[in-house]
Amino acid sequence: MAEPITPVPIHPIGHSCGGGSVSGMADITIYHNPHCSTSVFAMTEAERLGVDVDVNLYLKTKPGKAELTAIVAKLQDPATDLVRRDSFFSKLGLKESAVQDPTDVIDVLVSHPRLLQRPLLVSSTSAIIGRPKARVEGFLTTG
Repeated sequence: MAEPITPVPIHPIGHSCGGGSVSGMADITIYHNPHCSTSVFAMTEAERLGVDVDVNLYLKTKPGKAELTAIVAKLQDPATDLVRRDSFFSKLGLKESAVQDPTDVIDVLVSHPRLLQRPLLVSSTSAIIGRPKARVEGFLTTG
């Protein structure tokens, strides 16, 4: 049975959440889907740790090619891991071969941001996919 999703206050880009001051320029951005329990977990962890984060509701504020290229450049995970392999992936007729090259991954995500794996945590120097959940706390505290 799936975990119930607990609502977390959403602070869009330019707003921060956590225990510190609201600067609008937090050190970490979370690409967040409030309907995803793992993404909600990342938001809850930021709040629990008092870490200010900017929040990108990426289904509303879709990341562009330049933004995704910058993320891929600092991603600690293989770029292909940014793409969700869910029923939507299959419905689009996509194959593994279409998301093996970082450039192809970026093109797919620009066209279909719904396929972006979440949560995605990004700092000025590094980025991770917040799966498994155990990765989130370390990134939030060290960026």
